[in-house]
Amino acid sequence: MRTAVKRNSGFTLPEVIVASTLLLLALVPILKAMAQINANTVLIERRTKSLSLAKMKINELQAKSIYNFNDVISENNQSLDDSYLCNISSQTINTNLKAITVSVGMDKNQNGSLAANEIEISLKTQLARR
Repeated sequence: MRTAVKRNSGFTLPEVIVASTLLLLALVPILKAMAQINANTVLIERRTKSLSLAKMKINELQAKSIYNFNDVISENNQSLDDSYLCNISSQTINTNLKAITVSVGMDKNQNGSLAANEIEISLKTQLARR
């Protein structure tokens, strides 16, 4: 009769260590990329919301200028939505034309003031007397 040789099934310790090392080497760059993608997504969301709020403010100023052209003035640290602030600067070009700059950003440090490094978007337009 023939005797069967009993084989242990499974992995040896060196095989497990090599497989774990290879898995770790593959996962680290993937996790770093995912963290960077998440940070970029947050930045894009903030800039998109800032752009939307800036457009809304310009539309509001355009509507206001139809009947009250001289009331369009400069404002600083105006609260728009949640923790977003707005700075508006106005420059009179002539009696019938004004240049308006609207800067919007998130008040990251929650001090009620929009610093230069917190501005996400600045839009410029001109308003004409109608």
